[in-house]
Amino acid sequence: MTGILLTCNPGSSTIKLGLFKRKDGTLERLGMGIIDLRRKPLGLHITEGPEIVDILLKAAVTEDFHEVIDETLGLLTEHFSLAELVAVGHRVVHGGDVFSQATLIDDASLRAIEDLVPLAPLHQPQSVRLIKAIRHLRPHLVQTASFDTAFHHAQADIVRRFALPRELFEQGIKRYGFHGLSYQFIAGRLREIAPRLATGRVVVAHLGSGASLCALANGVSRDTSMGFSTLDGIPMATRCGALDPGVPLHLMKQRGYSPEALEDLLYHRSGLLGVSGLSADTRDLLASDAAEAAEAIDLFCLRIAREIAALATTIGGLDALVFTAGIGEHQPLIREKVCDHLAWLGLDLDFEANNENARRISADSSEICALVIATNEEQVMAEDTLRLLARLEGE
Repeated sequence: MTGILLTCNPGSSTIKLGLFKRKDGTLERLGMGIIDLRRKPLGLHITEGPEIVDILLKAAVTEDFHEVIDETLGLLTEHFSLAELVAVGHRVVHGGDVFSQATLIDDASLRAIEDLVPLAPLHQPQSVRLIKAIRHLRPHLVQTASFDTAFHHAQADIVRRFALPRELFEQGIKRYGFHGLSYQFIAGRLREIAPRLATGRVVVAHLGSGASLCALANGVSRDTSMGFSTLDGIPMATRCGALDPGVPLHLMKQRGYSPEALEDLLYHRSGLLGVSGLSADTRDLLASDAAEAAEAIDLFCLRIAREIAALATTIGGLDALVFTAGIGEHQPLIREKVCDHLAWLGLDLDFEANNENARRISADSSEICALVIATNEEQVMAEDTLRLLARLEGE
């Protein structure tokens, strides 16, 4: 069977779009696009396909997002054969304990996704809005959801549990983990390019504006740096990372912070931006001569290395370290600084390979293999959609 699949990957400031052609049970990537939500008016940037174009959208941004999605689908049709569009796959940040794998979206699953909004108030509503907009505009299309939390369902309760009263764990106050689609892709890619390492003990560092790490044993998630929310773990572009819970309590009780002000501080004014006072972008910070910029980068790299060592404890050692996502794939100095902190573990960097963004960046003498592997969340979403669509058509 043939047809076009569209994937929607919403972030805090962009919506990444992927287009794939289905043919005889396989997928061919046709193109990629990004809706930049920071621009006014909004912009659609087609980054891969017959031609690379940058288009300003005329549609007004409304609460239901109908006009934006309608115009975007129309523009994509001008560059790709969307007459054959049969399904849309969505990345949904939070699946809670409800969704342990990708699912077809129907009334019941959409209600369950909406019920999880309180667990991811900044991300989940964006996914719900996109699903509903496409439902309204193209009700005949099959829609699926792939969850960032699902890959981590294999983790043991002792890893997922906080040291809080047991009834809170049963009520869903636990470590969920995120970036699961990226880790799922890397686990699969490792099986292709380094099958021996894939069966071993691997820590994957997904380093982008949102950042986390995941410990894999035989390709299965055993621990991860992010916990109940996307705030936890290492510092990020504007998010604080792991924080003594006494700090927000102090800010609320002694400094008069409201919950809304605290949320804004921890999600939008902390991390690299907060420490440097200059920028949330590591490229800007690496190019700056300011001492505050250097300190932000050094803090970022130290916390990454410390988290790698902690995760290695869960899986009983470390055979390989994988860098991925925008920073992990493209910034040699960040990788070098992280690996310098891990030299005591026997990690020996090949500086020339690292500076060239080669796949293997560890020296032959290194006891730990360090790799750079590009992630592809859209591919995972498309494969999930393909599988669910085939199941639906087979019924």
